[in-house]
Amino acid sequence: MARKESDPPLEFEALKGGLKHSPFAAWRGKPATPPRAKPAPAPSESRISVRVERAGRSGKTVTIAEGPGLAGRTLEPLAREIARGMGTGARVEGSAIVVQGDQRVRLAEWLVARGFGGAVAGN
Repeated sequence: MARKESDPPLEFEALKGGLKHSPFAAWRGKPATPPRAKPAPAPSESRISVRVERAGRSGKTVTIAEGPGLAGRTLEPLAREIARGMGTGARVEGSAIVVQGDQRVRLAEWLVARGFGGAVAGN
């Protein structure tokens, strides 16, 4: 496919009708399609509940973050990052992160700022 001087510039061709008219699409032998974005997880899959608990901890208050939004992640490095970032103690218990003290609002805001969109502070 030889270009003529009367043809519009390549940038114009790519913008004119989207990527399907790209000059490189014919070279690949198939129409070019934009990369598909990964669909956002359902709200129930990305939810992280942040709650306070005192029972069974000698009267000490702790904040617990748990839920499907943390599933499949390694929690130890995240707990260390929370401890450093918030200036409190943090550890992993099972599939939950336990932070010392009543940190509901701070922990929920910290998680949302780090890309955990479904963090909700409760009780």
